[in-house]
Amino acid sequence: MTQTGVVMSSPRSSRSRGLLRGLLALALPLALLAGAIIWWNGGIGSLVGRELCTIEGPNDTIELDVEQVSHASTIAAVAQRAGLPKRAVTVGLATAMQESELHNLDGGDQDSAGLFQQRPSQGWGTFDQVTDPVYASKAFFDALLSVEQWQQMPVTEAAQAVQLSAYPDAYDDHAEEAKTLAAALTGRRGAALSCTVRAEEEHSQKLDATGLTPRATHLRTAMESAWGTQSLGGFAPGGVKRANPSAHNEGRAMDVFFEPYDDRQSRHKGWAMAHWFVANADDLDVSIIIYRDKIWSAARSPEGWRDYTSSFGDPKDPTQRHLDHIHVEVS
Repeated sequence: MTQTGVVMSSPRSSRSRGLLRGLLALALPLALLAGAIIWWNGGIGSLVGRELCTIEGPNDTIELDVEQVSHASTIAAVAQRAGLPKRAVTVGLATAMQESELHNLDGGDQDSAGLFQQRPSQGWGTFDQVTDPVYASKAFFDALLSVEQWQQMPVTEAAQAVQLSAYPDAYDDHAEEAKTLAAALTGRRGAALSCTVRAEEEHSQKLDATGLTPRATHLRTAMESAWGTQSLGGFAPGGVKRANPSAHNEGRAMDVFFEPYDDRQSRHKGWAMAHWFVANADDLDVSIIIYRDKIWSAARSPEGWRDYTSSFGDPKDPTQRHLDHIHVEVS
């Protein structure tokens, strides 16, 4: 008999509460594990985890951090600006992978520094120069071009002919990854490179004399430092006035043109530069890139490149489809 006013728990209800507590105890670590996996793989949808870049190859996928891919894209841009073939990009990337893991190092063996661990005391330039990725890349390729028959050499031999390393065979450890990365960064594989970054908030800024915001001008300056002068549009002194609301009207966007658009070389250069914008999106506050029916946006960067269809104009028009130019915006 129970006492008046006292509710006794049944054995079944006690077992149910125990089961619930057990499920909750199991759910928490599973949720933490799922969150950790999402974070490690860069995120999902608009949820950004670890910032990283993926490069799709014919047989594998490479993952590198954003800084590494930013430097790799600069090496590739400098080579292409000089009219060098993909082979040169592969040699340059394999060399920097071995020497610095694609990080712009302040030091190294003796007075070595930078991406290629070039030594000021050996005539490569000043410390400030060899730690400037554009300068260091140009110095490496200038030296590579002085090597007779370098294009016929295995990657490790061509690299060693420039570097004179105590470990001459080490460059071969990176040759395959360098080939995959070079194919993407020279535009041979289309939308093959994507980075997951944290999007910056859009900021209204006063237009400068060219009609761009300071952020957009900074992007233009960095692009032309690596790639040289380009055919640009989408901005003008005093700003542009388009009927449809656009980042162009705010001076946050510009277009980089590649003509003829149906030429393979133009297409390769377009994708190479589109990947350069992605690779440097974190540092340069890039928010949106559109090229050849594809769009990449920082706000949805875990999704990578997505299909894009213009909501204005003729969907068959090459310009509306961004076949002849890259549209790039900053936040």
